[in-house]
Amino acid sequence: MKQKLGLAYREGLVGYLFLTPVFVFYAIFLVIPFIFSLFLSFTEWGGFDLASIRWVGLANYRTLFSANSTFLHPILTNTFTFAFGTVAISFVCALAVAYFITRLRWEGLWRTLYFLPSVTTVVAIGNIWLYLYNPTNGLINEMFTWVGIPRQNFLQDPNTALTSVIVVGGWLGIGSSMLILSAGLKAIPEDYYEAADLEGGSLWKVFLGITLPLLKPSITFVLITSFIGGLQSFTLTMVMTRTGGPGDATNVAGLEMYKQAFSFGNWGLASAMAFVLFVCIMIITAIQMRFFRQGGVESY
Repeated sequence: MKQKLGLAYREGLVGYLFLTPVFVFYAIFLVIPFIFSLFLSFTEWGGFDLASIRWVGLANYRTLFSANSTFLHPILTNTFTFAFGTVAISFVCALAVAYFITRLRWEGLWRTLYFLPSVTTVVAIGNIWLYLYNPTNGLINEMFTWVGIPRQNFLQDPNTALTSVIVVGGWLGIGSSMLILSAGLKAIPEDYYEAADLEGGSLWKVFLGITLPLLKPSITFVLITSFIGGLQSFTLTMVMTRTGGPGDATNVAGLEMYKQAFSFGNWGLASAMAFVLFVCIMIITAIQMRFFRQGGVESY
């Protein structure tokens, strides 16, 4: 018995030794930065000399939630609007595209074409759409003039700037979401559709009664990852509007953190913003997980 226990102990020790590089990597690049960022959120620091870190307690959080703070509104409001808008556009379009291309010839070709924007850098995508949105010679405004619609200052007008960026973000997310949803559609057994045909079910009823319930795991993954990505996004906004303008019309939390840390040297305030956003992401993810907890092929 002791010999067996000793053997099991040695095997477990060898396993942990093999996992040590992973644990070290995880600690260096995730755990330690997380703890250090949490510590910084209670301090005032310019980002250079560690000896200059000054403990300020909850002062950074009080600043964020003060009456004259712009973090809650419009920055956090813009962040959630951007996340919800991009997820709504990308999910609906990706679901439609995935549903139809799985029923077309040369499915792999169509999937590749729709996925290409997802492997293109955000900087390139943002600059291409800057030309499309150009108020003087942009393609979209040229099309507007052809049908008698006045030219629009998409990114210069506070009323349309955020919506214009949301459209680009939603379009950019279609490819990756489509790939996951099409894989989920492929995993649904054909027996369910054959039984529905025998019962005389319409296309819409089959979609609502079979496809959507059995696709729930894929939908859950797409919505959660897309929403987290939307809340953390700032590159697209930076490329298309530089500083989140006009005014703060397109300023989002990720961009504001970047500006506070690297432009203004307020690393403590930027860290506090990051942890407020972290809590928001945790709450929303938990709600989504609970809502989509059941369903999928494995539930039938």
